[in-house]
Amino acid sequence: MSNATLSDKRPSSLKGATLPKWFAWAVAAGSIALGLGISAAAGLDSSIQWALIAAVLFVIGSYGISARVEGRRQAKDRIATSLIWVAFILAVIPLASLIYETIKRGVKVLDGYFLSHSMGVVADTEPGGGIYHAILGTLEQVGIATVISVPIGVLTAIYLVEYGRGKLARAITFFVDVMTGIPSIVAGLFILSLWIVILGMGYSGFAGSMALSILMLPVVVRSTEEMLKLVPNELREASLALGVPKWRTILKVVLPTSIGGITTGVMLAVARITGETAPLLLLVWVTNFINANPFKDPQGSLPVYIYLQFANSGGQGPAYDRAWAAALVLIAFIMILNLVARGIARWKAPKTGR
Repeated sequence: MSNATLSDKRPSSLKGATLPKWFAWAVAAGSIALGLGISAAAGLDSSIQWALIAAVLFVIGSYGISARVEGRRQAKDRIATSLIWVAFILAVIPLASLIYETIKRGVKVLDGYFLSHSMGVVADTEPGGGIYHAILGTLEQVGIATVISVPIGVLTAIYLVEYGRGKLARAITFFVDVMTGIPSIVAGLFILSLWIVILGMGYSGFAGSMALSILMLPVVVRSTEEMLKLVPNELREASLALGVPKWRTILKVVLPTSIGGITTGVMLAVARITGETAPLLLLVWVTNFINANPFKDPQGSLPVYIYLQFANSGGQGPAYDRAWAAALVLIAFIMILNLVARGIARWKAPKTGR
């Protein structure tokens, strides 16, 4: 058998040397150990400092070893991947720390009594009391703001995507973009001057809802507009080709196709306004008693409750514990809203099949 025949039968590989799958984990472990060692030798007490040192060592180590074994091209890919992982961890750590700290401090007084009673005649320095009046106020104020903002926002987005042309559409888009950056205190001052000063109406949950709807409206418009733009034009054209009117095409084809994204945008807008404090301090004012009527008299709310309890606690005591417990309830409320939104989006999403 000739040498040429033997060489043809030998397996040829175009693939260069490759590091094992556990390489990244080994570099990460080594970087952490080396970062701790450098921090200990330098006398650094902050965990943030050694974490940043470990992150830098991880990126440098991944690139250096990969460049030697796999070549510079693969090393560049690995350094990009390393930077993405470092950025992800840097973003997750504060969030995880916030949730952990809130749960650890909030569970001290969080129980059935706390959720089902108001502060009533309980002083801030005394134990006891609850947040029932604040939960009720937040639910009503956010609910009214949602009822005001969602129909207006969705219809505005439909106009901009399906009908809007010319100067009017450009003007609406411009003002929506401007409203996106309006500080919450400005919205509160606007409703204060119009509703309370000029019209002579008193403090109420409805006044706060109007300010919250101003903050919520641009988020609903922009998110809905982007979701409607993602609907393929072929779906619209197919419906119109069958003789279906445009309004019915929007109602039966466009909106059901984009309902998942619209619902997510609405929930983001709700989360945006749920924690607002400044407009509520100006318009709803403060009360420790239960007020189920959002159209008359001051009404409690969770953000204001948290602010007042913390401000009056001095960083310790029963009021401090109540503030953390209320913050935990507020976070749980937003999480439940997001879960409900995902369920609605999945339920209403168009069914696909072969």
